[in-house]
Amino acid sequence: MDPYLPENQYCVSRPIYSNPTFEEDNERRTREEKTFRERLHRTCGSCSGRQSLKMLKGVFPIIDWLSRYPIREWLLSDVISGLSTGLVCSLQGMAYALLVSVAPVYGLYSAFFPILTYFLLGTSRHISVGPFPVTCLMVGSVVLTIAPDDLFLVPVNGTADANGTSPGRMTIDREAMEAQRIMVASTMTVLVGLFQVVMGLLQVGFLVRYLSDPLVGGFTTAAALHVLVSQLKIVLSVPTNNHNGLFSIVYTLIDVFTNIRQANVADVVAGLVTVAIVMVVKEINVKFQHKIPVPIPIEVIVTVAAAGLSYGMELESRYGASIVHSIPRGFAPPQLPDTGMFLDILGCSFSTAVVGYAVAVSVAKVYAVKHDYTIDGNQELLAFGLSNVFCGLFSSFVASTALSRTAVQESTGGKTQVAGVISAVIIMIVILALGHLLEPLQKSVLAAIVIANLKGMFLQVADVPRLWRQNRADCFIWLATCLACVVLGLDVGLLAGLVFEMGTVVVRTQFPACATLGNIPGTNIYRNLKDYKNIAEIPGVKIFKCNSPIYFANIDYFKERLRAAVGFDAVRVFKKRSKALKKIHRLIKEGKLKQTEPGDAVADVTLGVENKGFESERGSGRDVGRVNDREWVMSEVKVCVDWASELPVTVSVPKVHIHSLVLDFSAVSFLDLVAVKCLRLFIKEFLRIGVNVYIAGCDDELVWKMEALAFFDETVTRDLLFVSVHDAVLFIRLETAGENSQDAFVERLSVLQDSKEPRLFTQNEDLIETYENQHRAIHGLSN
Repeated sequence: MDPYLPENQYCVSRPIYSNPTFEEDNERRTREEKTFRERLHRTCGSCSGRQSLKMLKGVFPIIDWLSRYPIREWLLSDVISGLSTGLVCSLQGMAYALLVSVAPVYGLYSAFFPILTYFLLGTSRHISVGPFPVTCLMVGSVVLTIAPDDLFLVPVNGTADANGTSPGRMTIDREAMEAQRIMVASTMTVLVGLFQVVMGLLQVGFLVRYLSDPLVGGFTTAAALHVLVSQLKIVLSVPTNNHNGLFSIVYTLIDVFTNIRQANVADVVAGLVTVAIVMVVKEINVKFQHKIPVPIPIEVIVTVAAAGLSYGMELESRYGASIVHSIPRGFAPPQLPDTGMFLDILGCSFSTAVVGYAVAVSVAKVYAVKHDYTIDGNQELLAFGLSNVFCGLFSSFVASTALSRTAVQESTGGKTQVAGVISAVIIMIVILALGHLLEPLQKSVLAAIVIANLKGMFLQVADVPRLWRQNRADCFIWLATCLACVVLGLDVGLLAGLVFEMGTVVVRTQFPACATLGNIPGTNIYRNLKDYKNIAEIPGVKIFKCNSPIYFANIDYFKERLRAAVGFDAVRVFKKRSKALKKIHRLIKEGKLKQTEPGDAVADVTLGVENKGFESERGSGRDVGRVNDREWVMSEVKVCVDWASELPVTVSVPKVHIHSLVLDFSAVSFLDLVAVKCLRLFIKEFLRIGVNVYIAGCDDELVWKMEALAFFDETVTRDLLFVSVHDAVLFIRLETAGENSQDAFVERLSVLQDSKEPRLFTQNEDLIETYENQHRAIHGLSN
């Protein structure tokens, strides 16, 4: 595009707008703040039948979409998808139960129950609800902490039994351990659900946005490493101790390699072969997804084949392979959670609730965008919360979703959660009728299926070089979160990663990018002077821009950058001028210095303009005093000093080369009370030395915030606000037009002539201007 063509140019003619003028011309409306009662009455006080139906559909989305369900077009696709997904859910549920350290049958329960409640309450049409390896591992770590193996050791009395156990040795009470562990898992699941329900009722689904993509990437990669290590001992079938918390991965690996000679060959071979086959076939499914109508259900095929081989070859009795053993038919009776554990698992449950919700919503959003519909984040919290409460009452563990399982449901033609209900039917058939056929299945095969599904999580490591090139702060968040989760454990590591992420945000706002702007000649465009060659700084005007909110944490940095941009310290300039004027006054009294005629260039500048914000003692009733019991009256004579020329006294007064300062606040989104008070202080400091300050580009919300925080007073008025930087610059040019270049430095001060030194400002003013402590300056000058 050629910018010099007439059709690519535009010309605008309008008045120079300050904020008060703009608001007057365009009739600014007064913002009405409604009380809580008025907002509550508006929301709930006038609920018509239509509004009630809308609220009911919001709580139960099934009422909305099921009534419009196109049976002929979608039902067959949902049935086919449900059949495929149900088989995958059954096997993944059994496999993920190993992460929770409970029997595989409880994984089947956890794959079945959450689908029923989500069918009624969920807003995503495509996600497959059920166990997720990361949340399962987080639950498993709590289970092993509260119910470790050592807690269930019981003595073996009598002679050696059939397994060769000698008298006096200890053995594990498997039945009691299993009962206690599923109680811990189900209790934590109920608490997780309660957290999610409360968050949904409070409408705080937005909190998940604090889990940024780099943070989630680092967390899930570390979680995948934890899962891999936890399943490695099952694939190798070696005994290890239960380790949780700090360096748990290292301790587990030490145990694995210490006991590596005890590995079972049959389990190792079965596990390695399963991993290889599943990963290869999954790659084929991805590569030929457009040619294969339905993805190959490799997990189902491998599981059935492995169970048949184990049964036919009698791997347990002949080779000592570790198998699933009993899968009881039917469902476990409902049981209430152990509320006495709530305090012990409070923190872990909250972090698990947040992670489970974050993962589920992230996956749901992917498919919602793909299929052009929206999801309600707060309703998803309620759906998953009630699903987890329901699951916990039926001996299940935390439900979320998994991208691989959801991909199967969507890629096989799933249109709605009807496919989820069909998959629940398949899981129920496995629980009621087919479960016993999987009893000979080796646990190493289930562990290998879990490991094979971790590939996508480990591939996130490839994001690190890209993040390093694009944004190093995000790269550091990824690395810090991953390292913290590996070293500290998933729950504490997630908290550490979140704190680090918040720290990067604070650092980036505490040390914001600031710039001195110049004008592109012939335009109303202002850009950073360092970035362009064809740019000019306006003589006598400094334009300073801050690209960040201004608040208590960065106000000192803002002041330092502003001081560096203008090239002088306004407080120091004022003090040096004060000192010089005292000496000049003394020389005049002693007759060593004569005043020139008014209007002479040599005597044409003084300390500062009259500033109503800093009242002198003349107006305080203290103009008359007594010295040596004699009444005296302070007479005045006006002295003008040209600060740009050489002074008759030996005082180094910093040069002030500007007459106006423009603060570009177009990128400032908010101010807090501390920032408002400090900004008012800065403006008054500049005004005292004759530098006019203007603020440009403020959003209306920011202006309202300034008014609410009492930013304006008699000295700092709303007239210093301008709609844009260009409006402020044009106003300054009009104000200084026709004046001599030195006139901007001409200031007058009333010098007291008497036997004592003149006091140029009061003691309180002196404290305010010389004391660098931020809080004292605020309290001293804000009134």
